[in-house]
Amino acid sequence: MNNITGFYPSVRVDATGDGVVSQGGGIVLTEMLKASGLATGLAEVLEPWRKPFATHNPGKILTDLALSMATGGDFVSDIDRLRNQPEVYGRIASDPTISRLFKVLATVQPAKALVAINKARAVSRAHVWEKAGDASPLHGASRKNPLVIDLDASLVNSHSEKDDARPTWKKGFGFHPLCSFIDHGLAGTGEPLVTLLRPGNAGSNTVADHIQVVKDSIKQLPKGWRSGRKIMIRTDSAGGTHGFLDWLTDKRRNFSYSVGFPIHGAVAEVLPLVPKKGWFRAYDSDGTERDGAWVADITGMLDLKSWPAGMRVIVRKEIPHVGAQLRITDIDGHRYTAIATNQEHGQLADLEVRHRLRARCEDRIRNAKDSGFANLPFKSFTANELWCHVVMMATELMAWTQMIGFNDSKARRWEPKKLRARLFEIGGKLAKHAHQTTLHLASSAPDARLLLTGVKRIAALSPP
Repeated sequence: MNNITGFYPSVRVDATGDGVVSQGGGIVLTEMLKASGLATGLAEVLEPWRKPFATHNPGKILTDLALSMATGGDFVSDIDRLRNQPEVYGRIASDPTISRLFKVLATVQPAKALVAINKARAVSRAHVWEKAGDASPLHGASRKNPLVIDLDASLVNSHSEKDDARPTWKKGFGFHPLCSFIDHGLAGTGEPLVTLLRPGNAGSNTVADHIQVVKDSIKQLPKGWRSGRKIMIRTDSAGGTHGFLDWLTDKRRNFSYSVGFPIHGAVAEVLPLVPKKGWFRAYDSDGTERDGAWVADITGMLDLKSWPAGMRVIVRKEIPHVGAQLRITDIDGHRYTAIATNQEHGQLADLEVRHRLRARCEDRIRNAKDSGFANLPFKSFTANELWCHVVMMATELMAWTQMIGFNDSKARRWEPKKLRARLFEIGGKLAKHAHQTTLHLASSAPDARLLLTGVKRIAALSPP
């Protein structure tokens, strides 16, 4: 027994351990790669970019990078943590090999390479959603309860000269990507669809960029889910433009939408005219009435002839929280916000709170930045575009794992940092017997049983 001379035990330490896996929990991600078919799908579509007699498959290299970022890596060199555990993660390419692959994919028909990668992602997504059953985002989706695609932009700083890095509106320097995510609702997290990498000086409300992201997002959805009111596009006020809403509501697409709407001009003028009986109590995200917040429909008080038919404008007023600063358009000591939507069903409070849940998209972006999105490691713009796609694979790999393996547990909503701390970093010991390798997870880990359940559920799935 070791003597405790202070707050912590006195333990002898050496580096002679054998067969020990420090990130044994990452095996749940490798099982998802196999079950989703993403690894084999990428290997197939990227075969034209594979050099003759190459040892490592380009698809395997990209999924290895995705695994590295899902388990906590930020840079290409962080893949070393997987390289030291071949029994779990297989053979890992060297850093120079990975760099050479990025150079090839970024210079030899790079647009075609990204199309191939996105095709493999879409096929895997459709397969996972089908296997997820009731846990799939498509379950119960309808015109009244649409599948939600969130759009939002974010700034990614660059600390060195990179292609197309530009000064940003926040006085920084870097990039201004526009992203889209599928919202899994209150019961889950979300998964990425598109990341459009843009220079740092790209506009916030550029119509062409919003349209392009929606076009690419729809391609990531299963067939039968690429038009109609059962799909809702949700954005902040950057998407509240005539050009974007006209495109969304074109009869060939006819999407539902919920976008932020600016409070100025005619909207600001009618706010004092809304009768007291026109205000109704707002809801919290759980459907309970929210103290000090109200909503009203002011559509009939506005001239909306230049906007798409069927557009409604809903205003929310609330007592500002301590420290909040009011705008010049705020009146009576309340803070006002507005949304525009073409949703026909549901109470005003339901429609308004559904839009307000768009804030989860900001959480998705923050989580992506915790998984490699905050660091664009290459000088080449096209290479950094490819890096963004690897980040998306890492984050959707975690989302699929939660959807299938942990749907009925608390881990369904855990963010990447907590997934790593509670699951992926569970250690284990390898044992070989009769040509069979077994990973014995640390029984002392609080969530070892939860992890084991997830692994078994995912391993039971058949790949596409």
